[in-house]
Amino acid sequence: MKISTKGRYAIKLMLDLALYSKGQPVKIKEIAKRQGISEKYLEQIVATLNKAALVKSIRGSHGGYMLSEPPRNYTVGRILRTMEGNLSPTDCVGANGWPCENKATCVSLIIWQKLDEAINGVLEGMTLEDLVEWQQNLWTDQYVI
Repeated sequence: MKISTKGRYAIKLMLDLALYSKGQPVKIKEIAKRQGISEKYLEQIVATLNKAALVKSIRGSHGGYMLSEPPRNYTVGRILRTMEGNLSPTDCVGANGWPCENKATCVSLIIWQKLDEAINGVLEGMTLEDLVEWQQNLWTDQYVI
């Protein structure tokens, strides 16, 4: 499993909205500038997030994007699955596991199942609210007088 650029940037976009929205829509142009990502690429990502109802679009001159729910409701796994689909390390495990004729005798299946459980445990155990807290702690730690 390798997380694509779209998946990584979706996390950055969602974190940016959580940090800067404050109940108001945020323009893609502002996110692009803060994150160092092209507007066009972010537009593709936000379209997918909007279609999945993770963000909502606000039209008009004061429009932009906002989170559809509080940051605590979004797990990193939910965001990544929206962009990536199945995050399982192999095709034989996970929600879309294909029927393998060797499943009953395949010891390596145990490895892939344990890895899948570990990946899901980490990704479902972290929320966007956690990321906001960690980001704010990083900013605080970097503040020097």
